[in-house]
Amino acid sequence: MPERNIEFGLYGARGVKGHEAVARRLDALAGYVATPITVRRGLLARLHYLTRTEHSRRAAREAGLTVTDRTLRAWLDGRRLPSPANLHRIETAYRTVRRHNVARYLLARLNREGRGTRVEFHPLNQSQVPRPRQRVLEYRTLNVRHWDRIVRAWAEDDEAALEDAWVSDAVVDLGSEWGQYEYVTSIGFAA
Repeated sequence: MPERNIEFGLYGARGVKGHEAVARRLDALAGYVATPITVRRGLLARLHYLTRTEHSRRAAREAGLTVTDRTLRAWLDGRRLPSPANLHRIETAYRTVRRHNVARYLLARLNREGRGTRVEFHPLNQSQVPRPRQRVLEYRTLNVRHWDRIVRAWAEDDEAALEDAWVSDAVVDLGSEWGQYEYVTSIGFAA
């Protein structure tokens, strides 16, 4: 695609890819457990979320948490602690299941029956770029009406699909300047 940056940051510009900023914002809207998994309270909150119903247990198994019921009971009762590898599996399974559970709700809120959601594009940070090489980049807003592919790619944790959906369904609507917003400081929207 034209205007894709090949050597971003060569002259000192700082920022993140737009789709990464969108994924971070969607993660914030998903409302994960704030307590770290290394604290007993955080571990129990995640385990209760993953074992509350048969549907959530099945989703946790599909997401990679394949331990016996006996081990789960020992973790929940505090008789044993998960290994670091199992802590990582629990966190990954929790985030995967949570994303799938809130995706439909977020999609309805973001699409708003075809009205869409106003998105703010905060341009990349050029404070470290020498003055002659700085570009004029403005704060931009855009109403994104089609969130289906974006939310689906985020829920499936497919970064390539998320980047493609973000560029194809949202950023190109900025007009001829869309390439200037491939990297941003942040993306803002609410649901």
